[in-house]
This record gives sequence, C-alpha cells and structure tokens, in this order.
Amino acid sequence: MGVALVLGLVVVGFVLFAVFSSYNTFVRQRHTIEESWRQVDVELQRRHDLIPNLVETVRIAAQFEQQALLAVVDARAAAMRGREAPEVGRGHQAQLESALSGALRGVFGLAEGYPQLRSNRNFLHLQQQLAETEDRIAAGRRFFNGNVRQYNTRLQTMPSRFTAEMFSFAPAEYFELADGQARQVPQIGGVWHQGRPPYPPQAPQQAPHRYPQQPIPPAH
Repeated sequence: MGVALVLGLVVVGFVLFAVFSSYNTFVRQRHTIEESWRQVDVELQRRHDLIPNLVETVRIAAQFEQQALLAVVDARAAAMRGREAPEVGRGHQAQLESALSGALRGVFGLAEGYPQLRSNRNFLHLQQQLAETEDRIAAGRRFFNGNVRQYNTRLQTMPSRFTAEMFSFAPAEYFELADGQARQVPQIGGVWHQGRPPYPPQAPQQAPHRYPQQPIPPAH
C-alpha cells in the first residue's frame, strides 16, 4: 500500500508538473505573439502616417485623378479604424490593409501618365519611404505568423491539447494579405525598389482628364 501510494503521488505530481509547464509555455507563446504583432503595428502606423503627404503631393501634381486619391483616403480610414477597434481580428485587419495596398498601387501607377510626378522629389521620397515600410511590414508579418503557427500547432497536438482545452486557450489569427499582388512591394516611378531600373524618360504629355474633379476630404 505504501509503495502504491508513493507511486500514485509521483504520477499525480508528474501530471501536475506537465500541465503547469504546458500552461506556462502557452502563456509565453501568447505574449510572444503580442510582442511580434506590435512590431507589425508600428510599421502599419508609419505607413498610415506617410499617406496624407503622398495624397497632398499627388493632388497638386495630378489634379484630375481624384478617384484614385479618394480610394486611398477611404482605404486608409478603414484600415485605421480596424487597427483601433479591439473586436477586429488580425484576419480582417489584413483584408483592410490589402485594400489599402491596392489603392496605393493605383496612385503609384499615376506616375506613368504624369511626368511631373516622376520628377517630383517629394513624391519619389514618399514612395521610397512607403516601399521600405512595406519591406518591414512583410518581415514583421513573417515573424508574427511564425509565432502564430507554433502556438496553433501546440494547441492541436497531444498532450498540450489537453492543457489548451482545460484553460480555454483559443487559436490565434494569422495576418495574411488577401491577394498576391498586395504581398509585393510597390514599384516606384523613377526610383524602383530592389535595384530595378527607373522608368525610361518619356516626352512630356498632357495629363489626361479622366475623372471629374471632386473635393477630397483631408486625411487626418
């Protein structure tokens, strides 16, 4: 009886140790996920802060492209609301940021039809800053998703799955861009990213009157 009792206590102690050890690992992983998300969030904030200057620069140089600028303003506002709303998950945030990336690609493409944009130092500088920010967002996203993958894998594997169910650890959401083009760093008119050559020189041409001019709400 005495030996059986000792063995039973040893087994119970081992099980409790394994459960608490697994619990502490889950807690550490969850904190690591939050810390890695803050790195992504800093770069998202930086991108959101750069966009108003880009919009104002393009507004002056390409005054007939109001629709493209309005798309960026609206997408930025939606992305900022997503970052500030605690109930919005990482997956939905990624969709909002993907929409913003698509709107920015539309603005970058305006440089093809507006030589004054391709020669505007402020425009080129802002595009370069945005491209570098996209690089850092991509690196932060990979690090964040790697931590999420490790955490979610432990949630689904034995024996840690028992601990997860016992203490109600929920799966974490990945931060994945919604479309393939949004994963790519935008091409920059005049200063292409990653060492690619700039646009070839083109003869000046009159800016196309594509859209009726409409007032654009200021981007705060």
